[in-house]
Parts: sequence; C-alpha cells; structure tokens
Amino acid sequence: MTFPLFLHVLGAMLLVGTLLAVATAILLDWRLADTAGGLTRLGLRTMVIAVVPAHLLMRIGAQWTEAEADLPGEYAWLDIGYIVADLGGLLVLVSLVLAAIGLRKLRAGGGRGLARAVGVISTIMLAGYVVAVWAMTTKPL
Repeated sequence: MTFPLFLHVLGAMLLVGTLLAVATAILLDWRLADTAGGLTRLGLRTMVIAVVPAHLLMRIGAQWTEAEADLPGEYAWLDIGYIVADLGGLLVLVSLVLAAIGLRKLRAGGGRGLARAVGVISTIMLAGYVVAVWAMTTKPL
C-alpha cells in the first residue's frame, strides 16, 4: 500500500505546486502590465504541460490506494477527497482548453481574458485542494 500512497501524495504535491505556479504567474502578469505577456505564457504553458499529468498521477494513486486499503465503511474525508478531485479534474479540462486557445491568441496579440480566466480557475482549484488536504490530514468522521 505504500507505493500507491506515495504516487498519490507525489501527484498531489506536483498538482498543488503547478497550480500555484500557474496562478502566480498569470495573476502577477495581470497586475504588472509591463511584462509583455511573458508570465502569462509561462502560466499557460505550465497548465498545458504539467497540470494534467500531475492530476492523473494524484487521481490514479488515490484510487489505487483505496483499492488496496480495503477500508471498512464510508468515510467523509474520502468522499471530500473524491469530490474535490473529480470537480478539479473537470476544471483542469476547462482550463486546459482555455490555456490552449489563450496561447494561440497570445501570439496574435490577444488572449489576456482567457489567461485571466485560467488564473482565476487555478486559484479556485487551489482553494479546493486546501480543503482536500485538510480533510485528508484531519480525517473528520
């Protein structure tokens, strides 16, 4: 059971780190108008390249860990984790599409609105994952 749990925790750490990088880069570029979009491109590229594999690693590790643990009954912390992970997966897909379109439009001089949407969605996902980390560590009922 330790290897699947290691994969889950590794994926979760990578996911939170990459989402923090995306949100920070995009929101900083939003505040600093004189950066010529470099931070926005960095944030969008990070979303496209790194967030999806990190989310998949976290989710697959979670499912594998639960399957091997054979937990008796139902637990609220496990339900919270799955709800946040599934909604996060949906938001990752939406952000991925917005980031891909935003990268294409940035080359033509636009796409800032899409990038801002990705930054806001990343911040919302970070808040959800903080709740999930709280649930996983405190294990309420």
